[in-house]
Amino acid sequence: MVDVENSLIYMEYIEGVSVRDYLATLTQQGQEEQEGQPTLESKQNKVAMGIGHALGLMHNIDVIHGDLTTSNLLMRQDSGSVVLIDFGLSYVSQLVEDKAVDLYVLERAFTSTHPNTEAMFEQILEAYGKSCQVSKQILKRLKDVRMRGRKRSMLG
Repeated sequence: MVDVENSLIYMEYIEGVSVRDYLATLTQQGQEEQEGQPTLESKQNKVAMGIGHALGLMHNIDVIHGDLTTSNLLMRQDSGSVVLIDFGLSYVSQLVEDKAVDLYVLERAFTSTHPNTEAMFEQILEAYGKSCQVSKQILKRLKDVRMRGRKRSMLG
């Protein structure tokens, strides 16, 4: 939090692990699922819902992160809630395009770092849709951004 009037920045130490490390651990443990324990899918679902919710809240206040990766998302050790970190490239924008590009950056980082998680990313977008007030416009624009990204990668 920033208090501009008093020139103060408030920071908090967050006890937890990056979503990147958490998902890597889940994948390893998923191969050894035990009866009576939550499944890999249910744990991934919980993380996806937390990510989507956090992103929706951030975009509701017109903050664009600019560097969304699973290394810049933490899971609190005590509650399992998702926290966004590293706002060094962030800025304020009301543009639907900027918010869609923010999601696209996360999608690209997600699929390159965590293979076979397309369904999980769709759950992130579903939770985002429930938390972000203008999500329909943003998710529609995300489709356009994806198409531009595919054209760019095809052309080199």
